[in-house]
Amino acid sequence: MLETEHLVRFNFFLFLITFLISYPSDAQVYPDRVVDSLLRLGINKIIIQDYNAAHKLFSKMNNEYSELPLGKIYLAANKIAEAYDYAQDFDEDYILKNLEEAKDHAERLLERDKSNIWYRYFYALAEGYISYFDAINGSWFSALSSGINSISEFEKILDSDKDFFEAYTAIGTFEYWKSRKMEFMDWLPFSSDTKSIGIERLIIAIDSSSYNTYLAINSLIWIYIDQKKFGDAIKVAEKAIRKFPESRTFKWGLARAYEESDAFKAIDLYKEILNSYPASLEENYINIVTLKHIIAQQYAKKGDKKNSVKYCNEILSIKNMPPSVESKLSERLERVQSLKNELSK
Repeated sequence: MLETEHLVRFNFFLFLITFLISYPSDAQVYPDRVVDSLLRLGINKIIIQDYNAAHKLFSKMNNEYSELPLGKIYLAANKIAEAYDYAQDFDEDYILKNLEEAKDHAERLLERDKSNIWYRYFYALAEGYISYFDAINGSWFSALSSGINSISEFEKILDSDKDFFEAYTAIGTFEYWKSRKMEFMDWLPFSSDTKSIGIERLIIAIDSSSYNTYLAINSLIWIYIDQKKFGDAIKVAEKAIRKFPESRTFKWGLARAYEESDAFKAIDLYKEILNSYPASLEENYINIVTLKHIIAQQYAKKGDKKNSVKYCNEILSIKNMPPSVESKLSERLERVQSLKNELSK
């Protein structure tokens, strides 16, 4: 299922992938106006999938504000977002180099001034992204350890300033998915259900944060999907899309939520996503196959065998797919063939 893929790879460490933006007047902002502006502009570019523009802005930040680790953190964030969006392999060397250097830099800053809340925030971000990389490489225990360390730093921030709303998105998302993924261990004495706490903190972040509002919204969308509260997921997703109508990130969640109540609306949204990738993007096989398979499934669900088979055939007729990509898609391709066979009986 689509949500399974997203929940495993995306939402458990959702707060570690990109950092999104809104403009509430009472929110926390970085005290240097130029840095704040570069962050806002760069993150906005990530949301609308203009990764080249985002890279230029974060490179400018890294070059002109080299005394801060922010540039390196967001250069890595942009690379992660781009690779995830395009279903490409992550440039691990580039990303880890930037994150490790950013973490070391933040540690040095904290050694000079442990009371500086922004220095601690930089460290928590860098550590969090490293945790995410452990997760996508399959090192779940390392990921959990690094993730807990990151959340611990965010908690320290809130101990110093309860109104530092940037911390709420990370903590809320982590608390929900940590609890969700450890439900099978609820018999252990240290295990506790913190899902509701996670949701509460995400709602606070949506109402109050500066750089993470739309990240909190995206996290909440998939949490509602996980809880089968599809109507709530639709409301949250549509709110985000009103501000960023071209964002594939929010359309994925909205489309998945609509699958349960309006399959044809979901199909339209999946088609919009499919047609929104840049023409210059080479070898977008994973997204093409995944989206067309989902569309075929939705048509089949509504009894439209003709269109379902049409999309199955389009997938199965793809030629010259690189062996490495075909290997990644092998299970899905088998399911496409199985769906076609079932519909052709």
